[in-house]
Amino acid sequence: MNIVLGDTCAVITGASSGLGFTMAKALLEKGAKVALSARPGEKLDKAVTTLSRSGLDAYALPMDVRSEESVMEAVSWVERKWKRIDLLVNNAALMLHRIYPDFLTSPRPFYEILPDVFRDIMDTNLTGYFLVARGFVPMMIHQKKGRIVNISTSFPTMNRFAPYGPSRAGSEALSNIMAAELEKFGITVNVLLPGGPVNTSGISKDSEHSLPFTLMPPEIMADPIVFLASSLADGMTGERIIAREFEDWLKRKAILQ
Repeated sequence: MNIVLGDTCAVITGASSGLGFTMAKALLEKGAKVALSARPGEKLDKAVTTLSRSGLDAYALPMDVRSEESVMEAVSWVERKWKRIDLLVNNAALMLHRIYPDFLTSPRPFYEILPDVFRDIMDTNLTGYFLVARGFVPMMIHQKKGRIVNISTSFPTMNRFAPYGPSRAGSEALSNIMAAELEKFGITVNVLLPGGPVNTSGISKDSEHSLPFTLMPPEIMADPIVFLASSLADGMTGERIIAREFEDWLKRKAILQ
């Protein structure tokens, strides 16, 4: 697909690494302006510097998605800097491997999960989606247009790994509500997921070698997010797009012949 996104202003949460960084890079390479959002620090600064040195229009947007105050500071920055937002990608997530490095090979039963761990993951992966969308949607309503993409996970994962799975199930239910309530304002809401485990820097080589499946590269998200930011996705809302099956999905939709 020959797509140019020169007029697109996008915010991606959790963009200092992994899927978020990959999606930011994909949009930037198509000409979009992208604010990479993550907690402030060296990791975010390094990510933006890496992209900027390649001549890409990348910006650092410090934000803690768990904090309403932090989210609203980020919204104010976008209002001052760009005066609009075309695309919001809710991607920030606290993954289980940060707390239990061996969770893929030795998942813990829910009753062994520490309450603070459960709360932290739900606050980031579910409440964070709510707070960030709540912050930016008024801008989109005022514009009478906008796009939201909520990153999710597969149904098997939702039903296996607590509390990560339940947090993603909740975010998909929230996405359905958002799509229904925002359609009248010209705002689309879609769900995007890899469709399987992705090879990120947080998964150790030892764990990867012991897995009974192959990890996908994060670049699998590049084409779908570019599509969802483009005119090809005008008016499309309430979709659940699996990146691994993206080409087949395009054919079913008669978008790709």
